[in-house]
Amino acid sequence: MRQIIVVGGGAAGMMAAAAAGAAGARVTLLEKNEKLGKKIYITGKGRCNLTNAAPMREVQAQVVSNPRFLYSAFQAFTNEDTMRFFEAAGCPLKVERGDRVFPVSDHASDVIRALEREMQAAGVRVRLHAEVRELLFAEEGETRAVAGVSLTSGEELSADAVILATGGISYPATGSTGDGYRFAEAAGMTVTERYPSLVPLILKEQESCAALQGLSLKNVTITLRDGKKKVYEGFGEALFTHFGMSGPLLLSASALVGPLLRTKKELNLRIDLKPALTEEQLEQRLLREFDANKNKSLKNILPSLFPQSLIPEVLRQSDISGEKKARDITKAERAALRQATKGLCFTATGLRGFNEAVVTKGGVSVRSLSPATLESKTVKGLYLAGELLDLDAMTGGFNLQIAWSTGMLAGQSAAEPK
Repeated sequence: MRQIIVVGGGAAGMMAAAAAGAAGARVTLLEKNEKLGKKIYITGKGRCNLTNAAPMREVQAQVVSNPRFLYSAFQAFTNEDTMRFFEAAGCPLKVERGDRVFPVSDHASDVIRALEREMQAAGVRVRLHAEVRELLFAEEGETRAVAGVSLTSGEELSADAVILATGGISYPATGSTGDGYRFAEAAGMTVTERYPSLVPLILKEQESCAALQGLSLKNVTITLRDGKKKVYEGFGEALFTHFGMSGPLLLSASALVGPLLRTKKELNLRIDLKPALTEEQLEQRLLREFDANKNKSLKNILPSLFPQSLIPEVLRQSDISGEKKARDITKAERAALRQATKGLCFTATGLRGFNEAVVTKGGVSVRSLSPATLESKTVKGLYLAGELLDLDAMTGGFNLQIAWSTGMLAGQSAAEPK
């Protein structure tokens, strides 16, 4: 019976341990925290958007970094397999807007309980407060092989295979401190530059942000441009913060525009507040509002069009006084108001840090691994899974699907008799 050690008790690690145990291996999972799945607890605002029910080709299309590498993993364990796995493990699921999949209970803890039950059924031994200091290696002729791990307590554990699933460096409070990168480098693997992804954007207009802080916008379109080149466009929800903007739209945008912002470029950010209306339809709407309220001041008419806290910014960018009566608004001023409505302008200057990032972009280079097994090309018996790898995707359950698929493939591959 093969002895397997899994390092890391997050999504990928628990799935890998359950898969290896179910395949007949004797598995020990080592987690340095006091409990398993700390990051899962906070995903989806504590509800855990555990996958996406869209067709797998669409799921693959949402992977930003190295999507082709995931063909084997996604084929071995699809989103449908994920849903069947959790349903069978006693965690009923539901599909919401955007094909996002959640536990029926809306509790992320139910996802963790399901994984714990599967690990227990597979005979996995879980050790908490067990922090790995380094990997142990053995020479097999000209081949270097993994021999086990050494813990910070000084204890050494031997193994036929080791699966690294230590996560990235996003949300470091959950224990994601980048240990796996050090282990991978010690094994001769390449680690690419890491930076935060699915993270809020910082805007130059700090005074406006302070005034708009807490305002949530729904059903808006946000466009980001590098000069004249459109680099992102999305429809959905956004949130103003004291430093800039957050919310699903901006988190997704960060995955694509992060590299540009990291080179200190400024990007033009435009918000279409009324994407369902054409310019002409908006003009007719304004004319109706102004005609029905000729003697009212503009600031008292606009609440029918915009949230109250947004009106001063719309007026500022339109360069119109809110005290002006509707009957006195000129054609040019209506045009300026339309322009602000269809393209409220801000400037994106950077990204927030790893403390607020949902995932890590960058990591262990996929060129260091076999895509069919997730085994290291430099060390025999060493497998990797999850966010530790240079793989990341958009919001919507896609990053957790990467964790489940790579965890399953690594666990099954490690358990195969060699």
